[in-house]
Parts: sequence; C-alpha cells; structure tokens
Amino acid sequence: MSTATTPRWARKATLVLAMTVLALLVFGATTQTWVEVQLDPNGASNSNLHVQGNKAATAVTALALVALAGGLAASIAGKIARLVIAAIIGLSAVGIILAAITVAVDPLGAAQGSIAAATGVSGGQASVTTTAFPILAVVAGALLAVCAVVLPVAGRHWKSRTKYDTRTGGQQGGNGPVDEIDSWDSLSRGEDPT
Repeated sequence: MSTATTPRWARKATLVLAMTVLALLVFGATTQTWVEVQLDPNGASNSNLHVQGNKAATAVTALALVALAGGLAASIAGKIARLVIAAIIGLSAVGIILAAITVAVDPLGAAQGSIAAATGVSGGQASVTTTAFPILAVVAGALLAVCAVVLPVAGRHWKSRTKYDTRTGGQQGGNGPVDEIDSWDSLSRGEDPT
C-alpha cells in the first residue's frame, strides 16, 4: 500500500518513532530520582538520599532497552518476526509497568538497598516520598503496550522489501544476476546466468 492510503497511525515511521521515543522516555526516567529519602525521620539532621530509578527498580532499565531494540527491529522485520517482536515489546511493557508500580506502592522497600549502602544498616526506618518519574514510567509502559498491540495490525500496511521485489524474469535491469546466489537461483529455474 502506498503512504497515501496507509492510515497515519499505521505508518511504519510513526509507529517505530513512537516505540523508540517511549522506550527512551522510560530509560531516561530511570536516570532520575524516583524516591527521596530522609534518613532521619525526626528531621534533626539534614541527611537526604536521592534514589534513582535504576537503583529503585533495576529491571526497568533493561526492559526499556529491550523495548527500544524491539521497536527498531520492527522496522526491518517480516510479518512473523513482527509478531514475535510485538510479544517481546508487550512483555517488556508489562514488566516496566509492574516494576514502576511496585516502587510507587512500596518506596521504602525499593529504597532499602540504597539506604543500607548509605548508612551501613539494613532495615532502618526513614521517611520516603516518591517523585513523578515512576508514574511517568507506568504511563510510557502502558503506551508501549498499546504500540505492541497495534504493531501486527499496522504491519499489514507496510511494504515488504526484499532483493526479489524489483526483479523481472531473473534479471535486474538487464544486467544479469547480482551475486552467486542469484546465479544458482537462475540455474534452478533453468535459465543461463551467463
């Protein structure tokens, strides 16, 4: 189908760009502070700790990179491979959502490793608050899941490009076969590739 008849949401460039931006958004969110910890809940000392997303939810960074690679691979994949890629992106999105929600629901538990590293005491009490970045990761993960569902449907509108698309009668532009494989294919069809 031509670009003029392909719906805007189903265009390859639009969907691949959306998946790339969303995966990078999640990845970028993990570099920001997700949990702010006040180590002295009474406020007697000014000892604050800022826990980044890649420390609070380590899986989110890896899952964002998987989604990014999947989104980029979808641009060159065939129909069957796009189904597999859509499943991988969907699973990555679910993992991102679950990990980010876990941090939002239990920020103290997510920050315990960083608190123990900073104080040398595990299981200590602290006052914790979450920032907006876990929610941003949940929203971006949900949109990635939508892209994963849309990918196989949109892929039906994409042209498949192979080295055989422009071939007519075993010849490319009248110049003969391009490589040894083409020569063998010509021989298989009963044509003389010389």
